Amino acid sequence: MPDGMTLADAELSAFETFALELAKAAGDVILPLFRAENGLEDKGPAKNGAFDPVTLADRGAEAAIRRLIAERYPEHGVIGEEYGEDRPDADFTWVLDPIDGTRAFISGLPVWTTLIALRHQGRPVVGLIGQAYLGEAFVGSRRGASLVRGDDLYPLRVRPCPSMAEALIATTDQNIFRGEDADRWSRARKAARLARYGCDAYAYAMVALGTMDAVIETGLKAWDIEAAIPVIEGAGGLISHWNGEPIGQDGGNMLIAGDARVRDELIALLT
Repeated sequence: MPDGMTLADAELSAFETFALELAKAAGDVILPLFRAENGLEDKGPAKNGAFDPVTLADRGAEAAIRRLIAERYPEHGVIGEEYGEDRPDADFTWVLDPIDGTRAFISGLPVWTTLIALRHQGRPVVGLIGQAYLGEAFVGSRRGASLVRGDDLYPLRVRPCPSMAEALIATTDQNIFRGEDADRWSRARKAARLARYGCDAYAYAMVALGTMDAVIETGLKAWDIEAAIPVIEGAGGLISHWNGEPIGQDGGNMLIAGDARVRDELIALLT
């Protein structure tokens, strides 16, 4: 069944409004710690031995979001990067990344985001990509996608792009690609007009806004991905595994594209 089809538009609207409340609560915790003492720690060596930072802002923001969900929707489940799973098989489950782009956050760069998704019966139906420092929230569902800035609402729409030769693409860091995946990324980079690095999930929002054409990522978790699905699809874009198969709870290698022509070229380059 298409995502969100069992939910009325009024229900989706209410959940979108609540997601904005959650993003505001997260921002209230995060912003005083941005470009300030933030209690930086290393979670421990990642699989590739890389520095894996976490801050008081990450933990405090997720705790604030979880409190509001428990108060408003005590029957809902929660999956979060910092505090794990609580009833992950509930009919409604919130999937949270309080700060996606912690490396950007600790560097003082305003491209980190708060990712909030609502999963209904296993499928993301509402997504939010929030950048509190810039006062932006990109919200999407079956009803469409919008940029919310203060009291203003701007519809989001991906832009047409006829080929990779004209495409502006992004990834977090070219060094995340290993072995054959590095060769695949290299092919995509050479085919594109321009590649940008270091934007993390903010690049997803730029595809929805129509300023970028594609994002390629690897090794993602559910909380890195699920908020993007309703936003990108609500703006008319496409999101999948590199091979074109649907992506969601299993995470992995992700491809976002604003135009099907670019998506099709990228699938051929990445598989």
